[in-house]
Amino acid sequence: MKPWAIALCLLAAGSSVHAKTTVWQPVAGHTQIPIWPGAAPNLQPVPGPETQTHNPDKLIGGLPMTAVTNVTQPTMTVYAPQGKNTGAAVVVIPGGGFQILAIDLEGTDVCDWLTSRGITCVLLKYRVPSVPYVWQSDSRPHNLSLSVPSLQDVQRTMRLVRAHATQWHIDPHKVGVLGFSAGGFLVAEISTNFERRLYPPVDDADKGSSRPDFAMPLYPGHLATEDGKLNPNVPVSGKTPPTFLVQAEDDYVDGVEQSLVYYTALAKAHVPVEMHLYAHGGHAFGLRPTSDPITHWPALAEAWLSTIGMIPVAGR
Repeated sequence: MKPWAIALCLLAAGSSVHAKTTVWQPVAGHTQIPIWPGAAPNLQPVPGPETQTHNPDKLIGGLPMTAVTNVTQPTMTVYAPQGKNTGAAVVVIPGGGFQILAIDLEGTDVCDWLTSRGITCVLLKYRVPSVPYVWQSDSRPHNLSLSVPSLQDVQRTMRLVRAHATQWHIDPHKVGVLGFSAGGFLVAEISTNFERRLYPPVDDADKGSSRPDFAMPLYPGHLATEDGKLNPNVPVSGKTPPTFLVQAEDDYVDGVEQSLVYYTALAKAHVPVEMHLYAHGGHAFGLRPTSDPITHWPALAEAWLSTIGMIPVAGR
């Protein structure tokens, strides 16, 4: 994945029409919940206060995108399911190159879809900027280390969701993750590093498991090394959860090899995996409708969730 300024080209520098406000807030009726009782572990300084930026110049599916950066207090926002509750829950992890969070395109848009299908959505606002990679001149990473601060936030969120399962009417055995781009990499990280404790326990919630019951990485990055092998910091095993991948062949930001190498590793480990590869779609398409067939991937995801027993078959 290239740096954010290259990765999505959504925040053109110097444009006077960009609106900036501080501290992203969900719509009325929803509250951000801090995931750490105090300061996040190993908290690093950031360039300034938390800021959200709207770019009306670059539209995706006819709508602008909201970007959030300088996050030092990670939060989760719980969106209750509409209609019949399936008991399933999904922690949604926006992308943004570990520089910003595409909080609506790859966050609240996703929660609107999931909750309409009877699934609880937990939107994670994790720490950014957080750059765990060293970049070469060709903008390809050669140090594929763990994104530790962000992964700490994901592990903690998974445990908190299970700790609140009764309160939020969630089946603790139906808690999955869905992420895009850098968030897709975090999905792979939590799917393969859930037994690796990255922070000291802070309360009883940390006694629980952070392993997802299912995983959906979309156009993920950082999974392939320069020689086409799997990033060694995502050690796929037979314990890795069932996985659903979506990728466009014309994604020139992360590249199709990222998903292909992960798919191959999952298949070799006999992990149930389903991958949908489309000719067109590029990078950062989210769920917003376009003329490309890839825009229909959510229907395929719903069918897959029913085949693995996470939600009922449609119409039943």
